[in-house]
Amino acid sequence: MSCQGKDSWPELVGVRGEEAAATIEQENPTVSAVILLDGTIVNALFLCNRVRVRVNTSGICVRVPRIG
Repeated sequence: MSCQGKDSWPELVGVRGEEAAATIEQENPTVSAVILLDGTIVNALFLCNRVRVRVNTSGICVRVPRIG
């Protein structure tokens, strides 16, 4: 599936989740960033307007955020 705009943000691993979410939404206004605790079970539905920001218990992004 082809989505509009930037689709992954490897440079945000290690950044606070709130900062990562704001950067994602600024760099690709077609998406909404959702902050989740890493390990949270989610559905497998792929959406071009969603980016999941997975954070650890300290609120730091621990995986590359991607559209989906």
